[in-house]
Amino acid sequence: MEKISGNIVDLIGFRIYPGTLVISGGRIKDIIPGKRKYREFILPGFVDAHIHIESSMLPPAEFARLAVAHGTVATVSDPHEIGNVLGVAGVEYMIREGKRVPFKFYFGAPSCVPATSFETSGSEIIPGDVDRLMKRAEIKYLSEVMNYPGVIARDKDFMAKIKSSLDKGKPVDGHAPGLRGGLLKKYASAGISTDHESFEYKEGLEKIKLGMKLIIREGSAAKNFEALIPLLDLYPDSCMFGSDDKHPDDLARGHINLLVERALKKGINVFKVLRAASLNPVKHYKLAVGLLQKNDPADFIITANLDDLNILATVIDGQQVAAKGKSLIPAKKAALVNKFAALQITLKDLAVRQKTGKMRVMAALDKQLVTGKLTVKPAAGLNGFVAADPLRDILKIAVVNRYKKALPSVGFIKNFGLKKGAIASSVAHDSHNVVAVGANDEDLLLSINSILGIKGGLSVVYKNKVTLLELPIGGLMSGRDGYEVARKYEELDRLAKKLGSRLTSPFMTLSFMALPVIPSLKITDKGLFDVDKFRPVDLFI
Repeated sequence: MEKISGNIVDLIGFRIYPGTLVISGGRIKDIIPGKRKYREFILPGFVDAHIHIESSMLPPAEFARLAVAHGTVATVSDPHEIGNVLGVAGVEYMIREGKRVPFKFYFGAPSCVPATSFETSGSEIIPGDVDRLMKRAEIKYLSEVMNYPGVIARDKDFMAKIKSSLDKGKPVDGHAPGLRGGLLKKYASAGISTDHESFEYKEGLEKIKLGMKLIIREGSAAKNFEALIPLLDLYPDSCMFGSDDKHPDDLARGHINLLVERALKKGINVFKVLRAASLNPVKHYKLAVGLLQKNDPADFIITANLDDLNILATVIDGQQVAAKGKSLIPAKKAALVNKFAALQITLKDLAVRQKTGKMRVMAALDKQLVTGKLTVKPAAGLNGFVAADPLRDILKIAVVNRYKKALPSVGFIKNFGLKKGAIASSVAHDSHNVVAVGANDEDLLLSINSILGIKGGLSVVYKNKVTLLELPIGGLMSGRDGYEVARKYEELDRLAKKLGSRLTSPFMTLSFMALPVIPSLKITDKGLFDVDKFRPVDLFI
């Protein structure tokens, strides 16, 4: 039995009081009120209410090693990234790997694998698979339902997946960027309980008023905190914090703790902020995570104060897992799984023959997953082919099917800013084919083939020099030390910016250019896709 004293932050009773936790068998057996104030504060551990662990490029055990240093004790994790590669076997892989460390991973059953029929994924998760997954205790919810047109149309398969979750008393996560009015009402009425895709205040407010929980997202690419945080002050019981996608360098620097600090600095009441960071997701998803109540699991963090949240210790089930910003979880070597069958391509495969008229061009938007759509006059290359035009910041973008030999789809994109060279990645939501952007065909080709050659990773290419981060686990995750991966990712990020990219996170933005469920114009291995009209479109108009 162990005793820990401090100023206890009680989010249920809305009070802070001096006391001593009596811990035995990983649970809080008693709480003894004190008579004097202590220097340290004891508060519930943080929960990321929506994250794809795979986007950290780390397997679950290594993700946990980094996260606990920032006071995170649990995640609500959507494994649809590995699910798109390996199907149900990928979900089971994440569950197994997560159990190897003292951290609370809670997974969802992927609802959209693949996200649409307009892309090629490595596997499919059908209603029967979802029903079987829902019977597992580790599966707490139905993961984000991205094909909102299918839900609005009451598609038979989607409704079967939603019913499977609701019948077992498990919530259904939403994904409805920009959806408003009558269509949003119909979407929510299907049983959708959350949304993490809101990027405007009025949009978030409308979803809250329909009874949905708003996940205020601040990840490596999509940064919606500033637009949505006023809603936390007004609707504290309806808001949670989530990362969605957190690249390794950002995870090394901080996690939910950074959002808590920012919210507190805006003057939002500490109880409102901490409820969003822990209590609200615990209650919504029915997580076995302690909230500093008698008989709760002993999950908490100890901080020096409630201002800058200098985290002194993180405790999970009574076991200290981090001390003064250092993880105490030992490294675990992850099992290797993958699906990568594509063969290398040629320069001829990247050629785009000139046609009359203008062409459709994607427009990347910094710190957002949505894109714009433009029509521009093509830049004439040699022998009647269209070339990238770095002077106008119109670069060539290509997606290569990594699951079988096929010709790449090729388009053009603005706002990446590369003046030279190319970058490529096998992290390409959600089907995770290989996506690349380049200022010329030669570097673009080498960047793609370098990824195909190692069966997954990130690359930066300039003048035949290739810099790689290998991701042998599903083409998504590394088996190396998390901090080493973070440093290597930072190197690639610096190199991409040295080539001219002005984006905050070039690789994270690149990874969403092939996702055909987020507006407005995207490109998959099957070609350009107009998300607003939800149909494929030709490059030339």
